[in-house]
Amino acid sequence: MGAHESWAYTDIVKDHFMNPRNILKDDDYQEDGLGKVGNIQCGDEMLVVIKVDKDTNTITDCKWKTYGCASAIASTSVMSELVTGMTLDEAFEVGPKQIAGALGQLPDNKIHCSVLGDKALRAAINNYYERSGQSDKVVKEEARIICKCMNVTDHEIEESVLEGARTFLELQEMTKMSTVCGQCKDEAQTLLKVYMKKHFG
Repeated sequence: MGAHESWAYTDIVKDHFMNPRNILKDDDYQEDGLGKVGNIQCGDEMLVVIKVDKDTNTITDCKWKTYGCASAIASTSVMSELVTGMTLDEAFEVGPKQIAGALGQLPDNKIHCSVLGDKALRAAINNYYERSGQSDKVVKEEARIICKCMNVTDHEIEESVLEGARTFLELQEMTKMSTVCGQCKDEAQTLLKVYMKKHFG
């Protein structure tokens, strides 16, 4: 496979990019939960809003806005279709692998774009729980420091894998971890394998 072919998008990705579903257009949309992640100054920001059937805890509508790239747009578009009709518990577990699968696939170096949507979705679900007096159901994703010298967390290692790190050297270049005492190297290499398997099978 040539380098240009590895960047090729599937017809499903192109369709969701050119004809995105469920974009939030109504400023007066009355959502039950709202989640926003990213930073527009860094190029990517994602807003996801949901409506919930209170009797069944099912998502009845999912809309979104983003300033992201084609992959982020397509990923969030297909995610909004996937989670509509799901229970909140089911939707909370939707991740990059499931989203990429629904798109036919994404280039490895674009998988990280699908993370924006599912992170914003989880934030919207947590926001719904907070608004509806169910704070005990809010799931906090606590980061754990792996490299104490450079303050690199497990979340940053996972993000690096999603952004293309495949070897420990590439991980080190992206995060600067294990450049001082080196005591975190073994755990970092283990996490590298775990996240590779999680996102790329």
